[in-house]
Amino acid sequence: MPVSFGQKLMWRLEAFAYDVVSFFLNLFPFSWISKTGGWVVKKIGPLTSKQKIAKTGLQIAFPNMPDEELNNLLRAQWDNVGRTFAEFPLLHRIKAFDGSRVTVEGLDILKGNAPAIIVTGHFANWEVMATVLTQSGLPVRITYRKINNPHIDRRVREKREAYGTKFLVQKSTHRGGRELFEALNNGESIAILNDQKFNTGLSIPFFGTEAMTAQGATRLALKTGRPLLPMAVTRDGSDFTVTFYSPIELTRTGDKDNDVRNGVTRVSKFIEDRVREKPAQWFWVHRRWPKKHYRPET
Repeated sequence: MPVSFGQKLMWRLEAFAYDVVSFFLNLFPFSWISKTGGWVVKKIGPLTSKQKIAKTGLQIAFPNMPDEELNNLLRAQWDNVGRTFAEFPLLHRIKAFDGSRVTVEGLDILKGNAPAIIVTGHFANWEVMATVLTQSGLPVRITYRKINNPHIDRRVREKREAYGTKFLVQKSTHRGGRELFEALNNGESIAILNDQKFNTGLSIPFFGTEAMTAQGATRLALKTGRPLLPMAVTRDGSDFTVTFYSPIELTRTGDKDNDVRNGVTRVSKFIEDRVREKPAQWFWVHRRWPKKHYRPET
């Protein structure tokens, strides 16, 4: 479908604004930018339409949480969102293994199971996990969702390449699926964010409520025999801990559909457990559950 002149102009203006903001952010220390980003978005976020999305998600996940606690959690997740997006233009400064800002736990699990299918979610600053994977010295391909604005998409890809991520695979495409399969056959690990709504996925309980969940990682693991390896990241201000966990056990009963469902359920349970540990550090502004849950009650 042809793109209108107005849309092209808007994309250019958005890219210009991105460049200006990135330029000024790079003038300041990482920790200061992180803290300032959190402070700003805690002020602005509640005024946007994303406030209702985040609050609804928290209410689904924690239906018995007292209002005061839930509202505190809502403010804290805005702090994490602000920090995460403010940090992105500065991630090329992070050296994952110099011991200054990132602590890596369980790297021997990755090395002992490579090539693996790494599954994770939008925890803390999820881009930090990519820096660890790409600076680990092991070949890893990382999936990503293409940004609608092609100019910003190119800038984001270049930024990821600046901190070492050179092998990106576009999600939800046939070509991307082939690339992931070929990478595993060639001895490369692959990394997949497996915690967002996927309309053609399986309906799996997430915090007790059915949610459409991607099944690609589990299918690849069952097909290739490669381990399904979970990882996560947590933050302490502008410092991070990236953790690799033992592989998720998959059942192979001969009933393919049931084996896939069991695997996807276990991946979803891993995501849920990590969210429960650090609920303010998950990306609540995404509509994870069906649309009906976000509609006003009548």
